[in-house]
Amino acid sequence: MSHRGFRLPCAAASVALAVFGLSSAPQAGNDLNVLTWEGYTDPSFVSEFEARSGCTVTPTYVGSNDEIIAKIAADAGTFDMVSPAINYAQIMVDLGALEALDRGRLDHLDEMPDSFLTHPGVIGGNGEVWSVPMAWGSIPLMYRTDKFDEPPTSAEVLWDPAYAGHIATQDVSMTIFMAARILYGRDTDVYNLTDEQLEEVKQKLIEQKPLLRTYWSTGGDLISLYASGEVWVSETWGGYQASVLREQGIPVAEAIPEERADGWQDVWAVVKDTPNLDCAYAWLNFSSGPGGQCGMVKVAGYSPANAAAVQDCLTDEEMAGLHLNDPEYLDGLDFWQLQPRLDKYIETWNAVKTAE
Repeated sequence: MSHRGFRLPCAAASVALAVFGLSSAPQAGNDLNVLTWEGYTDPSFVSEFEARSGCTVTPTYVGSNDEIIAKIAADAGTFDMVSPAINYAQIMVDLGALEALDRGRLDHLDEMPDSFLTHPGVIGGNGEVWSVPMAWGSIPLMYRTDKFDEPPTSAEVLWDPAYAGHIATQDVSMTIFMAARILYGRDTDVYNLTDEQLEEVKQKLIEQKPLLRTYWSTGGDLISLYASGEVWVSETWGGYQASVLREQGIPVAEAIPEERADGWQDVWAVVKDTPNLDCAYAWLNFSSGPGGQCGMVKVAGYSPANAAAVQDCLTDEEMAGLHLNDPEYLDGLDFWQLQPRLDKYIETWNAVKTAE
């Protein structure tokens, strides 16, 4: 789950600017070399693709989005495809590292929600298609149901003195997004805050500090805090920590706040100038269709980008658990975008962390 955190891509991006385009081109053929996460090219469904297409998938697994940027920068000629988070796809578009796609060769793109397609990491401002959505999830609130008479409806619960000492907030600069939506409304462009807005957000987050039990960083951290009874309410990685805690008998539930919650997407994209373009399109169509989407859900457990593709492989209960065919849930998410002034956001978050 480490790729759910938005770390600091600036150094990797700087390296990429210097070296993209200098590596030798990959060799043409039917071997598709992909840079991806475990679970996205599992043999349980890749074998079907290989049998149908005649293409062979060779994966290299990564542990973070920063690693994707760094590996493409250092070994651009090695890989044909990548599966970054959507905001990192934006970085790669800006760096000229991705191949613009022919929409006419994409079989399932039009089956996906507009909220996926309108992201600039998928379809750019000039109509260029840069990637195909594959999986998505949310960063909702999580709470102990035995400590709440009613489910929380607002992210303001993380500032509620009634829960002082039992609140946790994620230790990432993206926490700024949540505070900004509380201050300025659910439709605020949280990725382009002014200096004045960032200062007000900083003060809002500093006001929260005396109420916190702690900041959390890893999934295991948060699970332990709930299991020990130290934390009753926080953000969470949608579906992950809650399912682990319920298995342990800890009564927790998730809620999308009225201000909206962060959403994440992972996409498939083609590395610029790959000579294996036919196999790349074959994989894009397989991974966004029933074979790839059903396989990914069964192995990785994330919500698929194409709900139509999984109608025959998931039960109604499974569909509901993944929030498919639920436009209200999707409307409650603000999918991560690249912040043009990321360094300023990091600076603001660090100021919150060091404030007395």
